[in-house]
Amino acid sequence: MKPMTKKRYLFRLARARKLGVLVGCAWVGSLISPIVANAAGPVRPLADAFVAVGESPDPKNIALYTPSIESLPSGRLVASYSYTNRPKKVGESYLLTSDDAGKSWIKRAESPTNQGRLFSAGGVLYYLATRYVANPGNNPKGAPLSIQVSRDQGTTWSEPSDLRSEGVWHQTAANVWQANGNVYLVMEQDVKRNISTWRVGSLAPILMRAKASADLTRPEAWSYATEITFQDVVPGYTENEMKTDLFGIPFYKTSFPAATQLGHGHNFPPPGWLECNVVQILDPNHIWHDPSGHTFHLFLRAHTGLTNYAAIAQVTEKPDGTMETELVKAPSGKTLLFVPFPGGQMRFHVVYDVETKLYWMLGSQTTDSMVRLDRMPEERYGRPDNERHRLVLHFSKNMIDWCFAGVVAIGPSPKQARHYASMAIDGGDLVVLSRSADSRAANAHDGNLITFHRVKNFRELVY
Repeated sequence: MKPMTKKRYLFRLARARKLGVLVGCAWVGSLISPIVANAAGPVRPLADAFVAVGESPDPKNIALYTPSIESLPSGRLVASYSYTNRPKKVGESYLLTSDDAGKSWIKRAESPTNQGRLFSAGGVLYYLATRYVANPGNNPKGAPLSIQVSRDQGTTWSEPSDLRSEGVWHQTAANVWQANGNVYLVMEQDVKRNISTWRVGSLAPILMRAKASADLTRPEAWSYATEITFQDVVPGYTENEMKTDLFGIPFYKTSFPAATQLGHGHNFPPPGWLECNVVQILDPNHIWHDPSGHTFHLFLRAHTGLTNYAAIAQVTEKPDGTMETELVKAPSGKTLLFVPFPGGQMRFHVVYDVETKLYWMLGSQTTDSMVRLDRMPEERYGRPDNERHRLVLHFSKNMIDWCFAGVVAIGPSPKQARHYASMAIDGGDLVVLSRSADSRAANAHDGNLITFHRVKNFRELVY
């Protein structure tokens, strides 16, 4: 991170006043006083204004999900999102492009898939998703893993090709990592299918690897890491006696294999992990740095009932090319399953910026996770740990210690969500695609909008 000089401090303070943004963690030195709340006003969103990339034709019944965005070297932006409860003859996802920095969008294709993400490799564009199967949670045929390719920057797309035709696959538009001439990403598979409610306790985050120059629509291009699930690594999970004391996890009573009824219209599915991001620790001074470049860390949303914890695991590439998934060890020898992580209870998105050598993380901010279940505000969705209308940005040099960079967007009410967002670096800006809602939506989870936001000059937020 850049050192905070007097000149840089004054520049940032002037910019904060202009934008109405409070700069946190101010520099304190012998020449300058700390920034106080009334110096620049309250924290205000960096990118509240938006372009509606997608809008539901029936907000109460048709929800829009899984926004993904990719910035191409040509300046073109490519986006995708999925919808639910639409007539199946028109597909499940849209693929779009913008050639005017996100001000307007052209729909290029429909795809019979969902839960997809866009990424570039070998000079072409891919869309990796799960292929639609009716009621995939209960259908023995599962949810196959599919991929499509565009060789003209998202203008036209191939038909979906199945990479894995068996199993129940799951994910959100999580990040993609490139190293060693390869593409790395995580998809999740329900390898046990022994939970009768939300099955995040039986999902295995599986790191996938392929040569960036290969034809990634071919199944043989991909290798897969070994599988572990949340219930594999938590003693007593299936006996309803989880051995995770001293953390307060799980926060609510849990039962297996069904959800625990908490009263007041709320329930609590068995704990688990999901929506995994993958990174490498690149700082040679970091305690987890692997100078060989063959260790990858997995950071996952942690469904525990508590907020601001994420789950963590790692994958090691072996000399024979196989990849082994396991939990991380602290220097003491103790096993890590959870790490402090702002917004780790909800889907988050991580990108690494080579210029700042920082990890940037987009996620949800909670403000009231300790409210009693019987006193939940009417417009809040789900349990207290499920707040979804404040989209915030953090940065970190080590994936553990996070600095608050700013609020990206805030919905006018708890129902009007700004969450489940994806982002990409577009020159000096961050472009953000959010799963959003307005007052017409069914609830904060089932939003009726996909909104585009631009955080300008994001590197100037570093302090």
